[in-house]
Amino acid sequence: MASVKDFADMKARVLTVMATRSQDQEKVEKTARMYPIHSSHDPLDPQSRYVVPAFGWHPWFSHQLFDDRDKQCQPDPVEHYKSVLVPAPEDEDFLRTLPAPYSLQEFLQQTEARLNEFPFSLVGEVGLDRSFRLPEGPSAVTGDMSSKTGGSEGEYTPGSREGRPLTPYRVNMDHQKIVLKAQFELAAKLRRPVSVHSVQAHGLVFELMQSMWKGHEKPSKRERKKKADITNAHASEDKDNDGPEIKQILPFPPRICMHSYSGPPDALKQYLNHTVPAEIYFSFSTAINFSSASSAKVISVIKAVPDDRILIESDLHCAGETMDKLLKEIVHKVCVIKEWSLEEGAQKLKRNWIKFVFG
Repeated sequence: MASVKDFADMKARVLTVMATRSQDQEKVEKTARMYPIHSSHDPLDPQSRYVVPAFGWHPWFSHQLFDDRDKQCQPDPVEHYKSVLVPAPEDEDFLRTLPAPYSLQEFLQQTEARLNEFPFSLVGEVGLDRSFRLPEGPSAVTGDMSSKTGGSEGEYTPGSREGRPLTPYRVNMDHQKIVLKAQFELAAKLRRPVSVHSVQAHGLVFELMQSMWKGHEKPSKRERKKKADITNAHASEDKDNDGPEIKQILPFPPRICMHSYSGPPDALKQYLNHTVPAEIYFSFSTAINFSSASSAKVISVIKAVPDDRILIESDLHCAGETMDKLLKEIVHKVCVIKEWSLEEGAQKLKRNWIKFVFG
């Protein structure tokens, strides 16, 4: 939050700012109020700066939620964490350093209110993560205990890892999927795009999406022709029907971005299959996708992503000159890989972002 003021001097004119945990929701809301966006028709004044907020609960913090949608109960914190972490922790002293678990039902209600307040807001960052491990001890910033690894308010956002060592404990995948599906369902209800984090879980994320759009797949060319013939045959029967058009409420988000996508090229095929009814986008960042010495995989993935489904991001936690630098770097990399001129690439990436965010 200490860097929010630096956005006013950035070359980037719009930032899509993601919440990840309980401490973030109000902070993202506050930032969006500082830099409000009022229209979806590319209204962006070159002299102004805008924030598109995204409200969501990241899989790294999914253990902090308990599912009370079908029951009104406050679980015992120690027993809750034993049930959602693997391996089940035996160190109850460690479990007591974790924050009191939060109601999933209450979080969804609060998030729906925020999404309604900001009509161009997204759901994010959400997802699944097989590799993440919980850090040791409580957050020093939140005042739970004093720690040499803790930082100042300006250095760390409350609730962050703060450089603490990692434990062997992970959030079990069943619980992560419960939290993710609940947020997908909220995005579907309000017809909002979603930013998805996926680490070593691309197949599981796709399976969850697929289960939500089951029965709503796009038809094949043959099926479309058959349907058109039937529609034409019965068109005269409906010519006197002047009633209002009823739009079907679909049970899946309309647009989904796989952020800093790290999957292999072959995995793209399932997301981009012609039967998939949601629009799937893929974003890339130098911070994540080009952080290792070998970038051959991501280069082949970027080449394979359709030109109208690619996005770029900084994946950085603070605004300012460094974020501008990272955004510029990834635009250059994508343009080189796609063999676009910089001007052509910048225009394509801008159009893709507008289409993903605003539809």
